[in-house]
Amino acid sequence: MYDLIVVGGGPAGLTATVYAIRKRLNVLMLTKDLGGKTQYRLALPWIQDYQVIRGLETVNKFRSELEYLEFARKMDTAEKITKEGDHFVIATKSGEILQAKAVVLATGARQVRLNVPGEKEFTMRGLCYSALSYAPLFIDKITVVIGDGDLALSAAGELATVAKHVTLVCKDDDILSTPLGNKLSAAKNVTIFKDYQVVEFKGDEFAENVVLKDPSGKVSEIAAEGTFIEMALTPMSQMVADLVKLDEHGRIIVDCGNRTNVPGFFAAGDVTNTYAEQVLVAVGEGAKAALSAYEYLLPTL
Repeated sequence: MYDLIVVGGGPAGLTATVYAIRKRLNVLMLTKDLGGKTQYRLALPWIQDYQVIRGLETVNKFRSELEYLEFARKMDTAEKITKEGDHFVIATKSGEILQAKAVVLATGARQVRLNVPGEKEFTMRGLCYSALSYAPLFIDKITVVIGDGDLALSAAGELATVAKHVTLVCKDDDILSTPLGNKLSAAKNVTIFKDYQVVEFKGDEFAENVVLKDPSGKVSEIAAEGTFIEMALTPMSQMVADLVKLDEHGRIIVDCGNRTNVPGFFAAGDVTNTYAEQVLVAVGEGAKAALSAYEYLLPTL
C-alpha cells in the first residue's frame, strides 16, 4: 500500500512525484514515459532554443531525479482506477494491481490529428499543435491554422497580431459569428477558407506547403512558414470516467487545490479543466496537487 500514486510522467506528474518524495511520502509514479509532450520540440529554421519559454530546465531536472530513483517509478499504464473503502486500486496494462491511500492523476491530453500524408513526418518541424506556445515566434511570417471551434479561432487571433498573414481553414460558420470571428473576418492579414479539406503537407526539411481541396473538389497549395493544427484536445481521463466528475469535454473538474469531488483523489495538468495548456502551468498544478495530497495524508502518516 503506497501513500500516494502519481499517474502520468509529464510536467505535472514529474513535479507532483518529486514534491511527494521531498515530503517523505511513500510514493510511486506510474507512467509509460518520462517527460510527456516536453519530449517534442518545435524546430524552425530561424529560431534558437533560448527564444522559447518551455520550462524544460525544471522538467528535465525532475526527470533526471526520477530516472535515478528507480524505486519511485514503474513504467506501465493505468487501465482503470477505482476506490475501495478508504483507498484506491489501480489496474495496470501489464495486469498488475496497485493500491494507494491517495492518487494524483496527471495523464495529460492527446491532440486530435488530421491523419493526412506529411502530418507525421513534419510534426514539430514547421507543423505543430499549439499556437498558444509558439505564436510569438512567427513575427512577420506566413502561417496557416487548421481547425474548428474556439482553439482554432484563438490560435488565428493570436497569430494575426504578429504574423504577416494567417490563413484559417475551417468548417464551422458559428465561430465566425463571435466577436473574435468578426474581427478575423475583417482583418487585412487574415484569409478564411471555409469548407476546405486538408489533403497533404509538403516540404523538404520543414513543412512548407499545405495542400487543400475546395468544396468543388479542386486541389490547390498554399505556402506556410508555420502550420498549426488546432482541432481539439482529448483528455486522458477514461480510466476514471466512473469515479470522478468530468466536464462536458471529458476533463477532470478540480478546485484551486487540484482536489476532485472524491476525497483523496487529485488531478493536475492538461487532463483537468485548468486554464491553458502550458508546461509551466502544468508544473505549478503538479506542485499544488502534491501539496494538497500531503495535507490530505498527513493525519495518517
